[in-house]
Amino acid sequence: MEQDDRKLFVLDTNVLLHEPLAIYSFKEHDVVVPMTVLEELDLIKDRKRDVSRDARVAIRALEDILGGQTTPEQIVQGVSLPSREGHGDASGTLSIFPDHQIEFTIGSMPGDNNDNRIINTALHLQQLHQPRKVVLVTKDINMRLKAKGAGIQQVEDYRTDQLIDDIRFLTKGFHRFEGSFWERTDDVTTESDGRHTVHSVPIDRLGDDIFYTNQYLLDDSGDFCGRIVEKTPTELKFLDLGQERLLNLEAWGIRPKNVYQGMAMQALMDPEIDLVILTGPAGCGKTLLALAAALELVVERGQYEKVIVTRNTPEIAESIGFLPGTEEEKMAPWLAAITDTLEVLHKHDVNPSGSMNYIMDKANIQFKSINFMRGRSIQNSVVILDECQNLTASQIKTMITRMGEGTKLICSGNLAQIDSNYLTAVTSGLTYIVERFKDFDGSANIYLNGVVRSRLAEFAEENL
Repeated sequence: MEQDDRKLFVLDTNVLLHEPLAIYSFKEHDVVVPMTVLEELDLIKDRKRDVSRDARVAIRALEDILGGQTTPEQIVQGVSLPSREGHGDASGTLSIFPDHQIEFTIGSMPGDNNDNRIINTALHLQQLHQPRKVVLVTKDINMRLKAKGAGIQQVEDYRTDQLIDDIRFLTKGFHRFEGSFWERTDDVTTESDGRHTVHSVPIDRLGDDIFYTNQYLLDDSGDFCGRIVEKTPTELKFLDLGQERLLNLEAWGIRPKNVYQGMAMQALMDPEIDLVILTGPAGCGKTLLALAAALELVVERGQYEKVIVTRNTPEIAESIGFLPGTEEEKMAPWLAAITDTLEVLHKHDVNPSGSMNYIMDKANIQFKSINFMRGRSIQNSVVILDECQNLTASQIKTMITRMGEGTKLICSGNLAQIDSNYLTAVTSGLTYIVERFKDFDGSANIYLNGVVRSRLAEFAEENL
């Protein structure tokens, strides 16, 4: 490839914090890391925050390439990226630009903050390498606007790890057919498997939509409901469930209020499904269904030994040591949604407080901090990961890889309520696992459509 055809990507610090190995994501193009970015990584690496680990990984990745026998001149000119498993198409170079040595004057931004120094670096390289394309890559929206205004011709967000471009395209876990499903085809093969009935239909009769394993099927009749159990290029096999049967399911005294909750409860109670992902608006019943199913599976059915509840804590509480008490007592304020749900499940008991304490002991409910999950192996448990829209893809991967034999993981979250400064709906770890696990036969994803908490909550969700 000609030199002028290869782009020059200038990386901002937040790109390396978001994806520490981002330097391998630009294929045959060259990557430049300004010295200011190294200074920012140096300031972040020793903080007691999760982002500090990413800073250290990024620094080590840079050192692996630029360390050793590399001369200062080679580092400035560019060092070829070595082959790395999973990044076989990375064939460009990596260089460090000594922006502290350059006096930026023509059209430059005031050099009194780091963002401006990085923008000035991109401007300088753009003038130096014309007509070669220089691209500034940053996840900071305001910095992208400033860079455009300063005269940088190409400014981009880092989207390499985004599986979808718009949250509207996120799979909901079910597909609704217009009209009646059975009127679409008369070519049906039916077989019985114990109490279950499985139908096989030609996939070309169902339209051009893409179907996934464990995806639910609905139609407008109000009766039909199925769950895909097997998909081949020509045929779709699905378990016949029926909406009425779903609405009559029960877990710990809780019955579904709509077909979406019915699909969620069916997945939660199925021992063959190891991962259940519940998404939806506030008040749709995610936490209530997850906890009711967990208590039913542990206490009544004895299929699991304990319930572990965890969630991401806000940045101010990433180190929960400032709170008094044991780990579980420290986590209690962040898991109030769980205790609120327990109160709802036992509000009609003669002694609700005593019932809650008894059930927490009987079901062995444990509140754990996500910060202390690394290295653990959790066996024979139901794990509820609440509010996971605030987790990054790497944090969710850490949680999922902790799950051992006989463990069921329930992830729930609302992508409209992201509190993290570094995440959006399309980059959230919740979006990541919905897309990555949508065709895995051991997982099910259900978007709980509709607010059932109260008419006040429903009106607020729709109109605010």
